[in-house]
Amino acid sequence: MLDNSGFSELAQSIPSTQHMIRICLRLFIALVVGGLVGIQRELTHKPAGLRTHMLLALGTALFVITADEAGMSKSDLSRVIQGLVTGIGFLGGGAILKLTAEHEIHGLTTAAGLWMTAAAAATAGLGQLALSVIGVCLGLLVLAAFVKVEKRLGNRASHDAANRKPPDRMSGTDDGDG
Repeated sequence: MLDNSGFSELAQSIPSTQHMIRICLRLFIALVVGGLVGIQRELTHKPAGLRTHMLLALGTALFVITADEAGMSKSDLSRVIQGLVTGIGFLGGGAILKLTAEHEIHGLTTAAGLWMTAAAAATAGLGQLALSVIGVCLGLLVLAAFVKVEKRLGNRASHDAANRKPPDRMSGTDDGDG
């Protein structure tokens, strides 16, 4: 059973209504950011879709907001963000698949999209809502508008890759000119 000091401590830890609205707005923008990228990835039938991007964005924002709300110094908050960047890099690494027989790598855009979503969510978590939305809009522009350019370049890149000799597995060196 809590005594009066326990209740007063609990009451002091509850933020004001205005502060809660600010926190909820940050979390909501992080969800929107993740949702926008996730919808684009879902519509293009990519492995990391709507729910993945939304959860990643929400989790990233929660870590940043929690650190900020705990009163961490800027350098401590910086370390939290560094940890997030590293962790999202590992998550993105899991999305990358190398198809050995075809000498092709798939999933780099998915990994980059996860990383960009986390960055935008961290930005929202820090209260930079406009910057977060602008970053995601530019990211969506890259994901949607540059598909045609990539396809045109892809035909050339695929032809070049088809003519490249695979690396020598015994020596660990590449016989190519790269």
